[in-house]
Amino acid sequence: MPSTFHEIPRERPDTPLLDSIDTTARLRELDEDQLPTLADELRAYLLWTVSQTGGHFGAGLGVIELTIALHYTYHTPDDRIVWDVGHQAYPHKILTGRREQMSTLRQKDGLAAFPRRSESPYDTFGVGHSSTSISAALGMAIAAGLQGLDRRTVAVIGDGALTAGMAFEALNHASDVEADMLVVLNDNDMSISRNVGGLSNYLAKILSSRTYSHMREGSKKVLSKIPSAWELARRTEEHAKGMLVQGTLFEELGWNYIGPIDGHDLPTLVSTLGNMRELKGPQFLHVVTQKGKGFSPAEADPIGYHAITKLEPKRNGNGVSKQKFSSVFGQWLCDMAAEDERLIGITPAMKEGSDLIAFSERYPRRYFDVAIAEQHAVTLAAGMACEGAKPVVAIYSTFLQRAYDQVIHDVAVQNLDVLFAIDRAGLVGEDGPTHAGSFDLSFLRCLPNMLIMAPADENETRQMLTTGFLHNGPAAVRYPRGTGPGVPIEPELEGLPIGKGVLTRRGEKVAILCFGTLHANALEAAEALNASVANMRFVKPLDVDLISQLASSHDLLVTLEENAVMGGAGSAVNEWLSAEGTAIPVLNLGLPDRYVEHAKPAEMLAECGLDAKGIETAVRQRLPSIN
Repeated sequence: MPSTFHEIPRERPDTPLLDSIDTTARLRELDEDQLPTLADELRAYLLWTVSQTGGHFGAGLGVIELTIALHYTYHTPDDRIVWDVGHQAYPHKILTGRREQMSTLRQKDGLAAFPRRSESPYDTFGVGHSSTSISAALGMAIAAGLQGLDRRTVAVIGDGALTAGMAFEALNHASDVEADMLVVLNDNDMSISRNVGGLSNYLAKILSSRTYSHMREGSKKVLSKIPSAWELARRTEEHAKGMLVQGTLFEELGWNYIGPIDGHDLPTLVSTLGNMRELKGPQFLHVVTQKGKGFSPAEADPIGYHAITKLEPKRNGNGVSKQKFSSVFGQWLCDMAAEDERLIGITPAMKEGSDLIAFSERYPRRYFDVAIAEQHAVTLAAGMACEGAKPVVAIYSTFLQRAYDQVIHDVAVQNLDVLFAIDRAGLVGEDGPTHAGSFDLSFLRCLPNMLIMAPADENETRQMLTTGFLHNGPAAVRYPRGTGPGVPIEPELEGLPIGKGVLTRRGEKVAILCFGTLHANALEAAEALNASVANMRFVKPLDVDLISQLASSHDLLVTLEENAVMGGAGSAVNEWLSAEGTAIPVLNLGLPDRYVEHAKPAEMLAECGLDAKGIETAVRQRLPSIN
């Protein structure tokens, strides 16, 4: 069994066997009895390297043995392995030629936090959202079959990701096309089965063996000529497997189910995967692992060690305590729930990230975690709203994209009282473009009946959440990852006048219309430019009176947002000015028409020209006459 570490190594561990592995071809040259040593070295190296950069942690520790076994038995990169989400892919990166680049993980111009096709031929499919692996792997298997290639395809999906409907859509389709592929279910929470042990491992070896497979197929041919006998044999096999293993659902969907087996037992993994590689048709292997395996603190607290930040030296001094926007939301949710019993909190598996922990404990009957099922979360809220409830959907901007159809058809068209608390809006830093909330203003503001707000600080976040909750119809409040500027939060649950912004600095010639938390950058740039600044607050409806006033008294309007320029808040201003026939130069500043690569948030803003210096430079280029 794997060695267990009790603390993170402060120095780079000694890993001579791992250091000799630069390709998976070299890995496959090892004797099988060397693999446990490799697993121990890989686990030690992962502990050390993630502590240097920060990143996802527990999932990678849990798939050390599985990753080794997959690359040992499959002929990667020619055989395709598709990792779901990517939280579990750090060991895969280390074994596929990127060991010494791990020090650049999640840093500007360094390795991405998730598998990425442009980074390595071993990264067969770019991921970031969950539950895509089976669909992608099925597509690869079908394409290989059409091209006559003898290539194997594997999808590795977690038990959490398997809750999404997309995964079951792919499982259902695969049996219809009879693709040659393997799905590995990495069950790290025992949410499907506890049936792991010697008998189960033994059965997996037997059921995946070529001898059993040949006997099974031969019997089919013989018994198919005697329909009643074949049906009896099929049912007998199904019932026998159902008593001993937990795969009835997958068998009914047309998959040959094997497992569950111990995902930390390397000999069983290698033997079973080696057998299954030779089998035809849809194969399903259920592997049970422990998240954080081999690091005792992570084993005890898998949620807390899902990801870790970079280990920094301890510093003395008193810093200013600033509140995270997510915690502002969490406190507001509890406070509003105490005032209005109609409030219901909904999250698609983001209780910790969106800070619904306290709410779930205080109001368990009004809290719903629907797992990784964003579409269901939105339509569930719509159904609740039909019956007089006031649901609040706490969801990351990047994940709301997955439920866009439901936002339109199930909420907006019916003008239902659903409040979307949109976390991680704008650039999110080291997780990169798959997790950035770059488009929510663009895809929401085109919807009739939608109220859209973008707070400048923590206090406005609380006020806007109240405004959206009290509003009759769908509403959205979008706020970024991280902490606010440190504005004191008023305890009252009071809303704001809908569609009204505020002038926060009066200047000349240039007026900056700011939507959201770039307001502090706008004020800093305005000091150098002697510009006016308006905190617009509302993206829809716009404060057209304020825009008209500023247009009539300035030479240039500048719109500023942490959203794609195309179709965003600035576009809304342009559209209104054009409709009114108001002729004034407008400079739209926001995210460019490209995906902004991972880096520290401040670096990303500077790259996009959205820091104070970038705003000032862009204005001076547009209006050279400014002092």
